[in-house]
Amino acid sequence: MTTLSPSTSAFPVASQVVHAIQGATRVLCVSHVAPDGDAVGSLLGMGWMLHRLGKETTLALPDSPPQEFAYVPGVENIVSPEAVGADFDLIICLDASSPDRMGAVYRPADHDAIPLLVIDHHVTNTYFGDLNWVEPGCAATCQMLVYLADALHLELTGELAVSLLTGLVTDTLGFRTSNTDARVLAAATRLVEGGAPLSQIVADTLSTRTFASVRLWGAALADVQLEDGIIWAVLRRADRERIQARDEDGDGLASFLVTVKEADISATFTERLDEQGAPYVACSFRAKPGFDVSSVAVALGGGGHPPAAGCTLPGVAEDVVDRVITALRTARRRSLDGRTPASTTTLGVTSHGSR
Repeated sequence: MTTLSPSTSAFPVASQVVHAIQGATRVLCVSHVAPDGDAVGSLLGMGWMLHRLGKETTLALPDSPPQEFAYVPGVENIVSPEAVGADFDLIICLDASSPDRMGAVYRPADHDAIPLLVIDHHVTNTYFGDLNWVEPGCAATCQMLVYLADALHLELTGELAVSLLTGLVTDTLGFRTSNTDARVLAAATRLVEGGAPLSQIVADTLSTRTFASVRLWGAALADVQLEDGIIWAVLRRADRERIQARDEDGDGLASFLVTVKEADISATFTERLDEQGAPYVACSFRAKPGFDVSSVAVALGGGGHPPAAGCTLPGVAEDVVDRVITALRTARRRSLDGRTPASTTTLGVTSHGSR
């Protein structure tokens, strides 16, 4: 593992990361499929930093950003995979734990020869870049970018502050997750001092829901299940089509379910179709402090953090629910028995990753 160089930031940022960004001219920035607030916020936040540094920048997502992030400055500049070229001297992947999370934006034939910098906070990151800055101790990738802005001597103001606070607010569920520590709150304070409207961001991202979303949740909650400390619900494609709800209208249900007093772990199963029309299920897991759902997600081909993780599996809900719930039961028992290995927090910058 490469030795880190100290910076003026309150948190160490590897000199290699700073030098890679400063030495680039044409940069492609990408985040993950099914983008959430940290994906959108870190993508746009990096875009604003590169803009201030005078870089030629392309911002891309494999899926359209959800409507609730329409307020984030610059969101209209995010392009789809079809608009991404190949003439870059650096690619920055943000908030993605594995290369498949970049979706169709990253094309190996066009992009494998271009240096890839990975910036992420997921404990399940596979270190797939040529240079990897991975910090599971941070609550959001946007938190890491606060420290990167310091290392690049950029002020945390204006559009940059709004973008980064969006990721902090959404990934901590309004500063309520167990990894919300003093560093997170200090970073958020600086962004608010820089002009980011905290109350409005919370309202737009966490406190606003469409009527279609309420109806979709209602359909799922009508058949909610609770067994052995695990609560789960299915968001069926037929219900979404009947209600005319969007894919993202089901977001947040897993976080709501884990608040049930009798539950330690929650899961939602969202039925969808891929681009070829084949059915798959997006699984979202949440856990109370002391329980770890990331191990289950990784075993099923996904990723995430101990309190919040997910994966996608082929088929419809009936094909996947039983085996996923069985795996979650096993993970819960291990946590209760004290057999789950303690998670480690490391700041890793490595070179020569495998894509």
